[in-house]
Amino acid sequence: MSSEKIRVPKGTFDVLPVDSALREVVSAASTSIFERAGYGRIETPIFEDTALFSRGVGESTDIVQKEMFTFDDLGGRSMTLRPEGTASVCRSYVEHGMHKLAQPVKLWYRGPFFRYEAPQAGRFRQFNQIGAEALGSDSPLVDAESIMLLHDLLEELGVPGIELRLGSLGSLDARAVYRGELQTYLHANEGELSHDVRGRIDANPLRAFDAKDESTRAVMAEAPKLIDHLGDEDAAHFSEVRSLLSSAGISHTIDPTLVRGLDYYTRTVFAFTCDQLGAQSEVGGGGRYDGLVAELGGPATPGVGWAAGIERILLAMDAGEVSPRRDVFIAVESPDQAQRAMALVVELRHKGLTAELDLAGRSLKGQIKHADRVGARQTLVLGSDGSALLKQMSAGAQRQVEASRAVEEILSEIG
Repeated sequence: MSSEKIRVPKGTFDVLPVDSALREVVSAASTSIFERAGYGRIETPIFEDTALFSRGVGESTDIVQKEMFTFDDLGGRSMTLRPEGTASVCRSYVEHGMHKLAQPVKLWYRGPFFRYEAPQAGRFRQFNQIGAEALGSDSPLVDAESIMLLHDLLEELGVPGIELRLGSLGSLDARAVYRGELQTYLHANEGELSHDVRGRIDANPLRAFDAKDESTRAVMAEAPKLIDHLGDEDAAHFSEVRSLLSSAGISHTIDPTLVRGLDYYTRTVFAFTCDQLGAQSEVGGGGRYDGLVAELGGPATPGVGWAAGIERILLAMDAGEVSPRRDVFIAVESPDQAQRAMALVVELRHKGLTAELDLAGRSLKGQIKHADRVGARQTLVLGSDGSALLKQMSAGAQRQVEASRAVEEILSEIG
């Protein structure tokens, strides 16, 4: 048998206890913000029928062509680990007849997603996202509220250096007209474009705006912009979204090159970037997708939503470690007091405190040292003669308490 160590696969990671406390801060903040806005949590499967993403996300996208983890199950069906959340939410909306509910249906989710990408800071092959979707209304109010939710989350978490970039892709009909004009321009400058961009001029010309190649970027700087070709209704919608954001005190920058990486977007698109993150600067973003539900077999249903990467948020926060709360440690002078210590731990936990006792047979001195090491605020020492000593660990103060009133004394100290 090989003695070689088995390590976590490239592009994935373990979330250790020292890391999970800060993740819980992000999770608690997002849950609170969504609940206050009337969003209900939805959980979709980690793997779905591959056709959901090829149809919903788009055959010509990098996600579908290069980044999906796809496999055949034992029945020969093609399955894919979910690379994003919106298509799954829309599939669920259709499958469960949510169009019969009061509209818009407002949903949020949190969980792991998967893309085969080159691992780097803030980008992993397994990553975690928080997302929100509102389906059933084409009002600019829904666009603005969706953007406000992500803005509020980043503000509440204290993410520094945040900028909101805003754009519009117009309606599907307007985009079809613009697409032809852009293709003509790209073909005229084909010799200066990267191989990847040249290969998808006909399939997905808008993705040329995302190119990193310097020569391609120079060509795209002079390319016609979709935001300059919006129809009257699309322009009015975009103007109203901007006005609503301004009235809410949310500043933004217009970015005519913002196209997102997914085919389903229409009208409003947005991204929150952080100047702390360098090249991978986006913390979260999304937009409107008025044709996606119909594409997946449902009724014509407008929708808007976003997703934010939890790892990206943590990297942007640069908050270091957050120690989990440790209220009380129960130490004993002799092992025969273990039952008494266990009873107190159970009672304290039922009162809502975090409470621990020694599980490794340490000496009393070792227990006190361990209590300090795990960050206990108080240590209750049970004497072999029935006495009890309550120690304030940070202050170093200690006092005798009646053993029968130990729980009350601890609650009083902690407040």
